[in-house]
Amino acid sequence: MVSGMFDLSGKTAVVTGGAGGIGRAIANGLADAGANVVVTSRGLARLEEVAEGIRAKGVKSLALACDITDVSSVESMLQGVLGEFPLIDILVNAAGIAIRKPAETFPIDEWQLVLDINTRGTFICCQAVGREMIKSHSGRIINLSSVRGRYGLSANYSAYCASKGAVLMLTKSLAVDYGPDKIRVNCLCPGITDTPLLRFHVGHTPDPEAHLKQRLQRVPTAEMLYPEDMGRAAAFLCSDEARGITGASLVVDGGYLACAEFFR
Repeated sequence: MVSGMFDLSGKTAVVTGGAGGIGRAIANGLADAGANVVVTSRGLARLEEVAEGIRAKGVKSLALACDITDVSSVESMLQGVLGEFPLIDILVNAAGIAIRKPAETFPIDEWQLVLDINTRGTFICCQAVGREMIKSHSGRIINLSSVRGRYGLSANYSAYCASKGAVLMLTKSLAVDYGPDKIRVNCLCPGITDTPLLRFHVGHTPDPEAHLKQRLQRVPTAEMLYPEDMGRAAAFLCSDEARGITGASLVVDGGYLACAEFFR
C-alpha cells in the first residue's frame, strides 16, 4: 500500500548498503512509496531481514550480496536483479564507511579504502546500472554524500570529506553525461543522523552524551535527524514531482550548513 504523496508503484529500485542505517531507511521509504526494492551489501544475513520487512509492505524485495568495489561482483548483482525484474528504474548508492584519523598519521591503505568504497564503488554502480538505464531512456540515481562533502567541519575526516566531496562532483558530471537519456542523477547530503555509525564514533568520545549535545547545539533546529528523514527525501527525488531536478544536492541537515561557518 502506497503511503505519502510520492507514488513509485511498479518501479524497481536497487539500494546498496541496504542493511545500514540510512540505506535501510531509504529502502523502506521507497517501498512505502510502492517500489519493489533490491537491497545489497557484502553480507546477506542482515539483508534478508530487511528484504523480509519490505515484502511485508506488499511489494517485492530481493537481497543480493555485492562488493561494490569489485566490478565483477557488481555485474553479478546486476544480473541477479535483471533475472527477477525487467529493468532498474532507481539506484541509490548508500554503501559507505568512515575512518577518522589525524591526517599526518593516516595510514594510506586505510585512506584509500574509504575512497574505494565511498567514491570508486559509487561510480562502479552508477556505470553498471547507468548502462541499463540508457537502454530504457529513463532512470533515477541518488548518491549519498554528506555535509562533510561540502565543508571540513571537524578534524580527522580527511579521507571521508575527500570521498564525499568527490561524490558531489561525480553526481554533477553524471547528470550531464546521462541527461540526454532522461536519467536524473542527484545527491543526498545528510547532517547529524542517528545511525549505528554515528553512535559508534560518538561512543569513542570521553562523554558521548555531552559530545552529542554539543554537536546538536550547532544545528539551528537543535534536533537529531533520523534515517527515515533520508528515506522520505529519497522518495521525493525518485518521484515525478522531482522530474526537473538533476545534478543537485539535497541537504537534509536541520540547517547545520546554514550556520556552519560560525562554528569553525
